[in-house]
Amino acid sequence: MRLPNRLPNLVFSALLLCLICQPAAAQTGSKSALKSDLAATRKLAEQGDAEAQYNLGVLYDLGHGVPQDDTQAALWYRKAAEQGYAYAQNNLGVLYDLGHGVPQDDTQAALWFRKAAEQGSAEAQYNLGVDYHDGHGVPQDDTQAALWYRKAAEQGYAYAQYNLGVDYHDGHGVPQDDAEAYFWLDLAASGKVDGTKQEDMDALRDEIAKRLPSAERSRVQERAKKWFEAHPVQEDTQ
Repeated sequence: MRLPNRLPNLVFSALLLCLICQPAAAQTGSKSALKSDLAATRKLAEQGDAEAQYNLGVLYDLGHGVPQDDTQAALWYRKAAEQGYAYAQNNLGVLYDLGHGVPQDDTQAALWFRKAAEQGSAEAQYNLGVDYHDGHGVPQDDTQAALWYRKAAEQGYAYAQYNLGVDYHDGHGVPQDDAEAYFWLDLAASGKVDGTKQEDMDALRDEIAKRLPSAERSRVQERAKKWFEAHPVQEDTQ
């Protein structure tokens, strides 16, 4: 079982992050500050600032401080995406995938995922991997799916680590290898994912662990430990 959902990046960049992340109680007395910040963001966006355009797209996407509006989200994501802003490119791809604010179009979704993925966006790399696995907007290709999952997995993206582990378990796009499957699933199990999907990760990892010789399991666990030492978990800024 893979995790097929295409995922957006809805983290605000520096322009809005501090204000949006304040506790609700602190924001209650800050409505005027929020309105002022939104006005400043909109002004910058209208002047062509890609970061502000992305932030404004996220606000419309989530309905923070403005009415929720997929069409406006897509409009502002596109402006930033066309300037090469990777987060906006990925999110525009998600809107095309879902048909939210734009006509549903798998080819356009894959096109924007690729633009962001080639800039190193882990979310977009994962999404492009899903497209190759499903054959949506690109020819179905398990080898390409595994390639893009690996790029995201090596950045610590848990959903991609899980799908790469499944590929090794099934021998899809990569040679069948239970030790490699266990390694990536063990990394994924420590990541931040939806609770139901976490249960799937744990179950498959534990199933594979039972099949591995004790010495091999210990070797993989030591490898995973060293991976985490080299890739410390970043604090969630949302």
